[in-house]
Amino acid sequence: MPVLHTPTSTPTSTPASIPTPVQRLCTALLAAALLLGTAGAATATPVTAAATPTAATADEPGWTAEPAAGGAAPTRPYFYLAGPAGTVLEDRLALTNTSDRERTVTLRGADAYNAADGALAVRPPTPAAGGSQSGAAPGAGSWISFGTAATVKIPPRTRAVVPFTVTLPPAALPGDHPAAVIATADDHEAGVRVHLRVGGPTLAALTVEDVSVRGKGARAVVAYTLVNRGNVALAPELALRAEGLFGEVPGRTSRALPLELLPGQRVSLTEPWPGAPVLDDVALTLTVTAPGAAPATATASAWFVPWGIAGGVGAGLLGLGGVVLAALLLVRGRRARGGPPAEEEPVPAGNRAPEHELTGASR
Repeated sequence: MPVLHTPTSTPTSTPASIPTPVQRLCTALLAAALLLGTAGAATATPVTAAATPTAATADEPGWTAEPAAGGAAPTRPYFYLAGPAGTVLEDRLALTNTSDRERTVTLRGADAYNAADGALAVRPPTPAAGGSQSGAAPGAGSWISFGTAATVKIPPRTRAVVPFTVTLPPAALPGDHPAAVIATADDHEAGVRVHLRVGGPTLAALTVEDVSVRGKGARAVVAYTLVNRGNVALAPELALRAEGLFGEVPGRTSRALPLELLPGQRVSLTEPWPGAPVLDDVALTLTVTAPGAAPATATASAWFVPWGIAGGVGAGLLGLGGVVLAALLLVRGRRARGGPPAEEEPVPAGNRAPEHELTGASR
């Protein structure tokens, strides 16, 4: 399958019309205004060349990669391919060189996966032929082949359409196999997502684990882990319910999470909880749902204590206890020296009552 090069269209110039007397008058007035503005700006501080902003396109790669248009879908944000195990699927990638120089683009397939925070990522190139990518077993990225068109030279202002194939192994498991097509040129990479599904039974299943509360007040968050235990990608929704000692605590209504959880992937996320109580013992229930999957729930408990106030009260109680202990020690010290009690007046010796001997017999 050859690479098709198509020059991109460039604007053509139109012959200029002859100006009318009114247009010449307007042009003269505009030129006079510009001259006056230039004369007034002559006293301003000059701007050096280093201070002038660069063009907005200076950091752009000068080329793009996207699915080639065709059929009923003139534009596609990604590739979608499906078929039974053991078949070969075909599609085309469009590379457009928008710059004024030739570009050399290298193409490859890559496995897609969820990063720890849920973002989609792709694995780096295979270090050696037949080796695994980043220590993982080769996935759907290794099924993608560009044949002899793995390196493409694109002339200036030209679009190249590059065909590729996806060979599904006979032993490929049913379900979704996330992958991507990666184009590299001039130290810049562009990826196009490939939604690939192998025919057969599908299962949507997920669990939520490791629920805990971090922070307090308006900065409190609920940390949790989502695990896709099925064979299809999921779009999860989350709801948070909290029950305190005095009734239900405001939680979070159900909302869609901004991620796509791929099969077999595990992600660690946090959910803001601005309605967390200040003082309460709360039981949390986290519920996650996804189309086609049974709801997954997990519970946790958390104490909310205003440690600033609690610390002040504790310090006050500790200080009061110190005063009481000092008073007790002072009274005990006076008694040990043989003196009378601190608040008891001494009795004259002649007025003291006679001491009795305790014999057990009454008198």
